[in-house]
Amino acid sequence: MTAAAGPAAGERADLSAWIAVIAASFGCFMAMLDISVVNASLPTIQGEIGASGTEGTWVTTSYLVAESVAIPLTAWLTRLLGLRTLMVGAIALFTAASVICGFAHNLTVMIVGRALQGFFGGVLLPSVVMVIALRLPPAQRTIGYLIFAMTTVTGPIVGPVLGGWLTEAWSWHFGFFINIPVGILIVSLLAVGLPGEPAHLKEFFRADWLGIFGFAIGLGCLTVILEEGQRELWFESGEIRRLAFASLFGFMLLAIGQFVTETPVIRLALFLRWRFAVTTLMGVAGGFAFYSTMFVVPQFLAALAQYNALQSGLVLLVSGVAALTTAMFVPLLVRIAPANIIVTVGLALTAFSCWVNANLTADSNYAAFILPQAIQGLGMMIMMNCLTQLSITSVPPAFAADASALFNSARNVGGSLGLAGIATLQDQRFWVHSRQIEESVSANATGVQEQMGGITALAGGSTEALRLLAAEIERQALAMTYNDLFLIIMAICLIVLPIALLIPPLPRGELLPAH
Repeated sequence: MTAAAGPAAGERADLSAWIAVIAASFGCFMAMLDISVVNASLPTIQGEIGASGTEGTWVTTSYLVAESVAIPLTAWLTRLLGLRTLMVGAIALFTAASVICGFAHNLTVMIVGRALQGFFGGVLLPSVVMVIALRLPPAQRTIGYLIFAMTTVTGPIVGPVLGGWLTEAWSWHFGFFINIPVGILIVSLLAVGLPGEPAHLKEFFRADWLGIFGFAIGLGCLTVILEEGQRELWFESGEIRRLAFASLFGFMLLAIGQFVTETPVIRLALFLRWRFAVTTLMGVAGGFAFYSTMFVVPQFLAALAQYNALQSGLVLLVSGVAALTTAMFVPLLVRIAPANIIVTVGLALTAFSCWVNANLTADSNYAAFILPQAIQGLGMMIMMNCLTQLSITSVPPAFAADASALFNSARNVGGSLGLAGIATLQDQRFWVHSRQIEESVSANATGVQEQMGGITALAGGSTEALRLLAAEIERQALAMTYNDLFLIIMAICLIVLPIALLIPPLPRGELLPAH
């Protein structure tokens, strides 16, 4: 089945068709929500499962990497099992993986559960495109694609709020257990809205196994290198060198698969189309900025503002409200402005929000985040919505599902690379700023002696005064570190900003073609 299949022009979708689209979109929303449902409660989870701050990034990164591996497999799995069987199975197994995460008692179990969640959740993203094309006539697909784009942006934003509220009201475990009733509901709706199809098990033997294993090995090892490279002193470590070789070998297998199979798992030939290549590159940049910011903000609030999971989630919700509000005007915006200008403005707004965040202090609280979060939500919605449409419209209709899968996978790769890089830079910059502050606090300086004398008198002793001084140095170093991270995210956005202008614009007034 391809994205080209579906009702003929002039037909109207019946109730079962809309049930299928809504259920599929809701499943996609659940998968996207679970990317970040742990973000606001991550400090709490790290404490209970014994993970450090940098190790905690694996809770999100393992999900994104597994999702990125699964997304390109969806077209093949659909041919193998049929769309309804695949989606119902993916929702059921995603729910089971959520249970594993909810019962996790250490980092290893959590990573395994999150990877399984990511894999089965990754199947759902391109499946939505197939459901829309299969069940909706051309005239109504625009509405379906807009719903799909909204889920990819709002899901990760709503996640921290839901996870934070559940953490504070009950415990972080319920951030995963809530998927049980939701999963049952979605499975029931899909069973009603999607027609059954026979399985074609012979597709198993025609799969691009070189590409499947190559992509999984290449991307997985590359992510481990980025996550662990700083702690292992990069290529001074034999383990890092072996992982680098394995990653290179994996990507070579992926490349070979392009020439030895008729249906490669990832159609790299699509990158020969300039619009699609630039669109996908911008998707990587958008994923980098989006997921990196979604990780840094809750960490700042937990470490410096002492916010709990719910309070941190409410801060992130500001961008979600801005995104949902903007979504109502996106169809009009796409009709009156060239796509490349929309993407450029969206990325510029994202960079500006990071610049505003980079001026935070150790005493910043909720009020300081309202403006940058709103700006980010606005920028991300118009940019990612437009890029999602461009990725589908930049290729022939028969390859629309492959293009959607590749774009979503690329966006997640950008997110996982961003999270890995942020974790490494966070350690480096914190060490640098801590040493700089310590060196500037001279014991022989008159001002320092006077301040320490006052602190000693208030604290009731020199030992307690030194402890308070060390804590203040850590606070200030953390604030400076997070400011650096925001500036780095901003710099990446600005570097790729001119590339967005190279996207060939869609014909004026075209939102999505009726493919």
